[in-house]
Amino acid sequence: MFIILVYDVGEKRVAKVLKKCRQYLYWVQNSVFEGEITPAKLKMLKEELKRIIDQTEDSVIIYNLRTTRYTSREVIGLDKGGEENIL
Repeated sequence: MFIILVYDVGEKRVAKVLKKCRQYLYWVQNSVFEGEITPAKLKMLKEELKRIIDQTEDSVIIYNLRTTRYTSREVIGLDKGGEENIL
């Protein structure tokens, strides 16, 4: 499945969330990740993020696109991230 993950977390937790997300997805812009991921790995990522964030202050939104067949991606300006940045 293809997902887009966006987050808004407290300053103290930003680096940890960024590092964790980079283990699973491509970093495309500040606080935005995308990529193909298996259901099992998505479950692991969610569990790990729940341990990092403060659920009373922070938010993580995951858009699940079951297929990329009918989607397209267009960048206007600088393409900040991409596949070469995955850890």
